[in-house]
Amino acid sequence: MFSHVMLGANDLEDSRKFYDAILGALGIGPGVINNGTRYFYRGPKGVFSISKPINGEEATYANGGTLGFAAETVEQVHAFHHAGIANGGVACEDPPGYREGPAGKLYLAYLRDPSGNKICALHRPPKV
Repeated sequence: MFSHVMLGANDLEDSRKFYDAILGALGIGPGVINNGTRYFYRGPKGVFSISKPINGEEATYANGGTLGFAAETVEQVHAFHHAGIANGGVACEDPPGYREGPAGKLYLAYLRDPSGNKICALHRPPKV
């Protein structure tokens, strides 16, 4: 459905360090800089980017918005969360763990990135 997702970053290098670490935990290579104002992360199923706002104003986060990254294992979810905390992220919501809901059983970990964007890693265990 999506070609790419881009989030604003107030400190591009702090955000690059954070996203290199958490996306590295999910098997995605380091960001590649473009025009000195944004980094692109290319995965097998899409593109994620961080960018200084083009209008020159501060990047702001969406209240109520969350960007979820797919994780193949529970261990990747924990590596994502640990890498995020170690690289300027802030834990939010409940600790990493299983959640039950209409979509079934999910394993999730939530963070706020250095610019305040709410992100998560999500592992969907196989149905038995």
